[in-house]
Amino acid sequence: MKSINRKPNITVVGACNIDLVSYVPRLPAAGETLHGSRFHMGFGGKGANQAVMAAKLGAQVTMITKLGSDVFGENTLKNFESLGISTKHVHFTEQAFSGVAPIAVDSSGQNSIIIVTGANDLLTPEDVAAAQPEIAAADVLVCQLEIPIEPNLAALRLARAAGVTTIFNPAPAKPELPEEVYRLSSVFCPNETETQLLTGRAIRSLEDAESAARVLLSRGPDSVILTLGDRGSMVVTQDQARHIPAKAVKALDSTGAGDAYVGSLAYLLGLGLPLLDAAQRAGSIASLSVLKSGTQSSFPSREEVKDLLD
Repeated sequence: MKSINRKPNITVVGACNIDLVSYVPRLPAAGETLHGSRFHMGFGGKGANQAVMAAKLGAQVTMITKLGSDVFGENTLKNFESLGISTKHVHFTEQAFSGVAPIAVDSSGQNSIIIVTGANDLLTPEDVAAAQPEIAAADVLVCQLEIPIEPNLAALRLARAAGVTTIFNPAPAKPELPEEVYRLSSVFCPNETETQLLTGRAIRSLEDAESAARVLLSRGPDSVILTLGDRGSMVVTQDQARHIPAKAVKALDSTGAGDAYVGSLAYLLGLGLPLLDAAQRAGSIASLSVLKSGTQSSFPSREEVKDLLD
């Protein structure tokens, strides 16, 4: 294992959104208007969230993304800079607004999210190619599906050519992915909903989870980590399958927990931890994020999880 004191180098290619969060007694039905109890606006987007989680743990992070030339984009840039995240490859466009995500959170902490991707859709393979030196120098590259597949593939190809560990988080869920995405993924990391959409298999039990993960593994990734919410995760490689239970907590707000997991996993793999150890620690870190409201604001700092990093 590499020294726990070094700063892993993480590059994230992905989306940035501004979260517009309303807290409601329950999620509204179609056509229904509800009175909420409070409102919160925060920084979000799966790519941004994962980058921020890794940075809060102590990683050196480079973000590759596209923002609108608007107040949301300007504030997102300032947020990255305040966290020490490299913004050399944060691009701006006049052709679309920055992405936004209206979110409803009910009294049990469950959420419903609408994503308007905006400028995120305009990130190009050429934008990614300009960051080739940063991608090649990374310990881990992280990608997701809130941006078009073409820049994701461009980044994955560059990373694999340089021997960089790659994490692909297929979220938000899509029914089909290019076969190359699987082959270029060191770790393919979906949740239950995404796994069901990709495999056509419902996840009702741990046996279902392992079976579905093996379907995904057969498509070419080195390993599959299927996140199971409060049931933890299922880690599957060619040699083994291991269920890692989640720590029991009373969730206040589950928004961003999956991103906290992926960002933590990237950090821990970047340190050189074995996959199972990294998955277990990432789950523990992610479980702390549901104890606070908001997305990035709920992510624990390095000091709060020091016992999981030593």
